[in-house]
Amino acid sequence: MLSKLPSFYTVNFFTLCLSSFLFFASFNMIIPELPSYLSSLGGEDYKGLIISLFTLTAGLSRPFSGKLADKVGRIPVMIFGAVICFLVSLLYPMITSVAGFLLLRFVHGFSTGFTPTGTSAFVADIIPFNKRGEAMGIQSLFGSLGMAAGPALGGYIAAEWGINPLFYASAFTAILSIVILLRLKETLVEREKLSIEHFKLNRHEIIEKRVLTPSLVLFLTVFSFGIVLTIIPDYSEYLGIKNKGLFFAVFTLASLGIRIIAGKASDKYGRIPVMKAATFSMAISMLLIAFAETKGMLLFGGVIFGASVGMNSPTISAWTIDLSLDEFRGRALATMYIALEAGIGIGALASGFVFNNNLENFFLVFSLGTITSFLAFIYLFTLPKQQITPVKSK
Repeated sequence: MLSKLPSFYTVNFFTLCLSSFLFFASFNMIIPELPSYLSSLGGEDYKGLIISLFTLTAGLSRPFSGKLADKVGRIPVMIFGAVICFLVSLLYPMITSVAGFLLLRFVHGFSTGFTPTGTSAFVADIIPFNKRGEAMGIQSLFGSLGMAAGPALGGYIAAEWGINPLFYASAFTAILSIVILLRLKETLVEREKLSIEHFKLNRHEIIEKRVLTPSLVLFLTVFSFGIVLTIIPDYSEYLGIKNKGLFFAVFTLASLGIRIIAGKASDKYGRIPVMKAATFSMAISMLLIAFAETKGMLLFGGVIFGASVGMNSPTISAWTIDLSLDEFRGRALATMYIALEAGIGIGALASGFVFNNNLENFFLVFSLGTITSFLAFIYLFTLPKQQITPVKSK
């Protein structure tokens, strides 16, 4: 079967995909259990910080990971992020205070601040222009499988053996992703030796202006993701769902089948039509979840949410690469990911503040996601031509 695939889908490509699966599984398997774990430490009022601190660090580190990916190499950037994931997971069981836990969440964010930036740049290096959407769909498919398997497996481990074995399982999964990365061949041709100068950023090195439009659309849509990550564990418990990772598994699995289809559609029909469908679906999913009063309705909202995420992720990545220059590809992707972390982080923080551990506020919280997603949908109808036309690679 693989022999029929285009030649650019190499062993390197699928090795990277496997590593992505393990990386995303590693840090996602602990997410559903973190709100109750923080409460057990006496930090129930700080649930909104579980995700927002993580995404804050990820966002702050993006300009550095983008520059390092463009100067030092894609693979070192990926490995550094996975190493952080491994080390922090080992440290969670040693922390017994709320402050210590929140500090670890802050440090843990470096993992996603680095690895996905290097991964996306690596894929963009080896895939031709007219197959970007499809390739991003396949690569994100493996990441999504990790996001689906992680919470479901994590919920099972926590229920059977407790929270500390869950943290150790997360660390073990991260180290496996690193071992796999070690066999990849670097794709950055002109590499520089790591130096202190690489950690000094000029103002123009922080944000790539060419990709601000897709970044804004991404910010508005992933605001809902921050809400889901923060509030769904409590919402699931409220509706009688014992495995808090079930919703995450459902929405992630729902995104799998549509990712490659959406990627191919964006290659054929354009990024904007697919993004319009994605943002509209996101708004509908948030509305369904807001009105959910049963397990079935909540999980159905999760299916629609997953479909919107499945359309959004590969299309936004391909659109960002379309608008970027080859020599600043890492910076462009870092800018996109800054928007991703900002949207998730602010969504998580706002939802935690609005929810305030009051069950009556579930509807209000998810209504916020409906509004931001619909704003993204409207914004897509106002774009100038230069934000739709791709830059041709050299």
